[in-house]
Amino acid sequence: MPLPQLVLVYEPEDACRALLAAQGFSERHALEISSYLAQSTDLALEFEAIKEACGKRGIRFVATALGDAGPVLASADPGTTLVWTLTDGVAYFRGGAAPALARLAGLSTIGADDSLFALCQDKFRSGAVLCALGLPVPPAGLARDGEWLAAPPASTSGYFTKPNRLGAKIGIWPDSRCGQADDALAISRRVFSAYRDDIVVQPYVAGRNVRASFLAVDPSAGIEALGAFFVDSGGDFQTMAESMALYGDTGATAKVEGAYVEPELVAVAEGQPEADRRIRRIAAALMQGLGLRDVFSMDFRVEQDDTVHLIEFEVCPGLPCFDFRAYCAAQWNLSLPDAIAETAARRLISTAST
Repeated sequence: MPLPQLVLVYEPEDACRALLAAQGFSERHALEISSYLAQSTDLALEFEAIKEACGKRGIRFVATALGDAGPVLASADPGTTLVWTLTDGVAYFRGGAAPALARLAGLSTIGADDSLFALCQDKFRSGAVLCALGLPVPPAGLARDGEWLAAPPASTSGYFTKPNRLGAKIGIWPDSRCGQADDALAISRRVFSAYRDDIVVQPYVAGRNVRASFLAVDPSAGIEALGAFFVDSGGDFQTMAESMALYGDTGATAKVEGAYVEPELVAVAEGQPEADRRIRRIAAALMQGLGLRDVFSMDFRVEQDDTVHLIEFEVCPGLPCFDFRAYCAAQWNLSLPDAIAETAARRLISTAST
């Protein structure tokens, strides 16, 4: 009988850049867009360590680029294969195809079903669903190239703008927080010109940024395994330039040049235990209402009075990012390669023994 195997599917930055170039994006903007796939670049450096960790647990590790995933998954044995999709995307990125391919081949997967891979990548639609579930999501408008598709609500605190499908909660530029709705429309023209994307326009909410991470190393793990940390980077929000300085090819250059500054992480429960409890209730509601499972992350803004604003969720958290590594160490006392291997092994070995 063949060894149980973990197949990790990832989309490389260079493959994405080539696709974007073929679609007419400038070299600069193709680089910026593809930088959201930097976790694939970073994790590739640890494929050998993951392979070794898997081998110690009696399973085989196979890493396959998304472009090669079709035949790899089609030929895999459903009884001994587990698929872990590292990158999502339904617009600029194509990773959302991987769980669908796995389902087509009858293969088991780590993470949410493929419908959530599409939902989480469209911030306006996912925000509408989260709002319908009664969760504390800032209401939003949607603008495209200077025109409102859905007008935002009135706001006395100004607005925060972000691309709708580019894959992160960041504001592209320092002026992504703006004062008036007309300012947001101007930003939408710039975003559309550079990235061909709509923008989500939300009333600005105050507070500190929080990242909540979840990995069910133990398949029976529940909301108690969630880790919620303040991410203090010194700024109110992360811009495109700051994001690019943390990860992937551009992040490696930033480290060499001394421009890399890793944000500080502080457990929410240490300073604001009530906010931590509220975050856990929200996460539990998403696990039950949307079907989040196995591995995911969520982003919040938390005010001093423990008011919690849910910003978005991700079904493909940045595994090699500093915050997820810190979570694996704090919650599971495992390095990232061991956490990945142990998560897969507990599912594959238990399946093989039944």
